[in-house]
Amino acid sequence: MRIVSLNAWGGAMFDDLARWLDGCEAKVLCFQEVTHTPGLGGWTRFDDAERSLPQRANLLDDIRSRLPGHHALFTVSDAGPVRDGGASSYRQDFGLGTFVAETLPIVGMRSAFVHGEYAEYREEWPVDGRPRAAQAVRVFDREARRFVTVVQVHGLRDQRGKVDSPARRAQAERLAAFVSGVREKDDLTVVCGDFNVLPDSETFGILGELGLVDLVRDADTRTSRYAKPLRHASYLLVSDPGVVKGFEIVAEPEVSDHRVLMLDL
Repeated sequence: MRIVSLNAWGGAMFDDLARWLDGCEAKVLCFQEVTHTPGLGGWTRFDDAERSLPQRANLLDDIRSRLPGHHALFTVSDAGPVRDGGASSYRQDFGLGTFVAETLPIVGMRSAFVHGEYAEYREEWPVDGRPRAAQAVRVFDREARRFVTVVQVHGLRDQRGKVDSPARRAQAERLAAFVSGVREKDDLTVVCGDFNVLPDSETFGILGELGLVDLVRDADTRTSRYAKPLRHASYLLVSDPGVVKGFEIVAEPEVSDHRVLMLDL
């Protein structure tokens, strides 16, 4: 059973991402920074006070079209404006997308906010402090005869960097409570995503109290599209490292400014 996690960067490299999706063979795909702009397809542009990026108008549907044999789950964290090639502005929903192969029975689903709460449409995207959600799916792996709970999260972004803060500690505690609430006794548990913290963050101690072990440690999880020197962002934790057949931080191909995390159980 293959599980992948990726901050998809709003689909800014969608042509590369689409080719990779065609051959990734994952049963569960966890994507952060998924966009959904009702009534609009193709390309748009995202702007905040720091960045201006090309972005897919509807990355949710773009991915869904490449994975016709997967169920799609989407959790919206907040909404704001994007623009097409002209002057028109559209409301975009932004959040987490989990795609589950239809051969895996889904026996549980849940989402919750780990920082803030849902923010309705705003005229401008804030640079940091945006609400953050976690999304969970519980499946039955028929081949291994076990239940697997997969949780993904997109952690708080802070202009001051990725160091620990009271807000990040509260986020970690809410995430740990969420994981405890969604998994059942004896579930194999996977927690993944763009945590936006450093490898020595207290987040991992809090999650470690649940028996979760980080596989990424201090590895580089960014691609050449990311110009800043600090190369830590994405992580993947498991409750039983002994069942891991393989784990890779995929350097090539590049499909985002983040590297794909690929777990084989």
